[in-house]
Amino acid sequence: MATVLSPPEQRVTLYNVSWETYERLLADLQDASAPRLTYDRGTLEIMSPSSERERYNRTVAQIVEELVVEMNINFDNLGSTTFRREEIDRGFEPDSCFYIQNAARVRGQKRIDLAVDPPPGLVIEIDITSPSLDKFLLFAQTGVPEVWRFDGSRLSIYELAGGEYWERDTSLAFPTVAASDITALIKESEEMERPRWVHKVRNWARARKKG
Repeated sequence: MATVLSPPEQRVTLYNVSWETYERLLADLQDASAPRLTYDRGTLEIMSPSSERERYNRTVAQIVEELVVEMNINFDNLGSTTFRREEIDRGFEPDSCFYIQNAARVRGQKRIDLAVDPPPGLVIEIDITSPSLDKFLLFAQTGVPEVWRFDGSRLSIYELAGGEYWERDTSLAFPTVAASDITALIKESEEMERPRWVHKVRNWARARKKG
């Protein structure tokens, strides 16, 4: 029996990269799902996500989708959209992101311009390996109010306050949702068949609406 091994997550960090070079790379890769680029004042990180990272990413994103649907909350799932601001010389591509509070403001827009448009209300970040760039700093610089970070064993929820992120027990966007609940659902996704797991998440999300 042949065994197919998934390649591990790969990262390359380049220094003294101009904003113009970063923009050209984004243009060349605009139709590709990978690699993902993170740019911070001349430092460019190029990351090719592993199947493990993508599996966790899609699992957490599906939990969010079930929550917004069951709670009848307007939203826009923009996945790993590139967000960049030339005036602060920074750009990033989250694993997943959602517009929730400001979903109506960006609905149908072909391109998000953070100079005039609001940032996503919720960013999902999967940190299985240690990144060379601190994405939390980039999220804070662009005003992302809430980040869900999963490190392979535990999901943590962070709220932006006073220019930095502080861990909290429950979600800012979904006050009845606890980080410990999401961690448990992620673990169950590794043990259950996907249809059964989705039904369980849906019922759980419906119960959260009732508080």
